Amino acid sequence: MRIRIVVVDDFGVVRNGLRLLLDAEADLETVGEAEGFQEAVKTVHELQPDVVLLDLLMHERVTTDRIPELRVAAPGAAVVVLSPLDDPCHVWASFEAGASGYVLKEAGPDKLLDAVRAAAAGSRYLDPGLGARLAVAEERHDEEKCADQLCEREREIVKLLALGHTCVEIASVLGRAPRTIELYRARVTEKLGLETRAELVRYALEHGLLESDDGSPGVPHAAPIVRRSA
Repeated sequence: MRIRIVVVDDFGVVRNGLRLLLDAEADLETVGEAEGFQEAVKTVHELQPDVVLLDLLMHERVTTDRIPELRVAAPGAAVVVLSPLDDPCHVWASFEAGASGYVLKEAGPDKLLDAVRAAAAGSRYLDPGLGARLAVAEERHDEEKCADQLCEREREIVKLLALGHTCVEIASVLGRAPRTIELYRARVTEKLGLETRAELVRYALEHGLLESDDGSPGVPHAAPIVRRSA
């Protein structure tokens, strides 16, 4: 029997691309799709798929806390998160919410297919590119939970934003797409309730994110960025 999949993403071109990728496999079948979360819950409830492929960020909002609703709508379905965010806290939050897989959007097609098949078989799948980061961060699991404070990557981005760097510059340094950095910025400002750059700089100063190596306060002005070689 083919693995039945519902694709949930707010971009039609992404849903279409995922459908083409999945339906090209003899053992996989896309049976439905949704662009909004309420539509997703309804679709999943009606179709009872084997796997729900869920975009972690839809309409500028993290969907982690909605995973339990999908599990209730289709108890037999496994949820695989497709994410542009590589910070451990988002991985832990997704698994703790009931996800069976976490795949980075930058991953190759084979990893996504592996994740879908593993989830359908009742196994948990983690993008191999995240394994090393999770191992290093495991000791800080309790401190990294997104509900209480910023994750490692978010702190890094807050610091660079407070120093005056643009999302394009930060993306160049971190080796990420500018869109991904913009999503991180939106996530951080929402989480912290910040509206202006001045408020972000104040937060960074108050939490020691701008301190120099000797512990003295840093200056919130743009610092040189060492760019990656081509």
